[in-house]
Amino acid sequence: MALEAASEWAVQTEGLRKTFGHVSVLRDINLKIPNHHSATIVGPNGAGKTTLLRILATLTRPSAGRVWVDGLDLHDWGTQACRRIGFASHQLMLYLDLSPQENLRFYGRMYGVPDLEPRIAELLAQVGLGGRRNDPVRTLSRGMQQRLSLARAILHDPSVVLLDEPYTGLDPRAADALSTLLRGLLAQGRTVLMTTHDLARGAEMADQVLVLVAGQVTFQVRTADLSPQELRELYDQHVAPTAPSREGLPLQRRTEDRP
Repeated sequence: MALEAASEWAVQTEGLRKTFGHVSVLRDINLKIPNHHSATIVGPNGAGKTTLLRILATLTRPSAGRVWVDGLDLHDWGTQACRRIGFASHQLMLYLDLSPQENLRFYGRMYGVPDLEPRIAELLAQVGLGGRRNDPVRTLSRGMQQRLSLARAILHDPSVVLLDEPYTGLDPRAADALSTLLRGLLAQGRTVLMTTHDLARGAEMADQVLVLVAGQVTFQVRTADLSPQELRELYDQHVAPTAPSREGLPLQRRTEDRP
């Protein structure tokens, strides 16, 4: 069986479900994210955002349904699809006692990245860490570590970048620096799918916003079609009934999504 050509959809799911024991975490998720677009998934704690991204990143298997990334069915072509996916999480997946340069070298060898050393130098300069290339990662600020995690995620030049709560723990200055990097990814033509609790920042970075509540996509809208205030009101209409204590509060992360 030959590999199929890439689809017009960077990410597509049909009837996606995930259960842990008797708990349904994702229920009939149907997504279509076009190539070269950005999308942000928002929702309350426990909505299933992290689980959804882990499935798309091939780190967790779905209980039912089908998933395609860059035209590849993950059930049949998961290994091949991995090479087209970059994944960065609030759990940084970095070796803290190694330097940024050593971390990228380790992951680059895993992926067989050609011309690895020039690629490492290019990425460290891109994320503003060229001057800290030899320092242990544990000595870097949270913002610097998050930028290094993003460099790790795009080291192998993936077409689809998945970001799970990338703004977690960042101060406003570090968050602005990360946003600048993400805009650069979009300018390169990559597809970026991100989860966040920060509705305003997530909408600013996205072509479309999806709201996930109790494992279901309750609405999906193009950001160009709504003002920030209209988007906030629509979000509150869908989320407030499930989390009344959060109504009117800023969407800041409190705890990691859990099933």
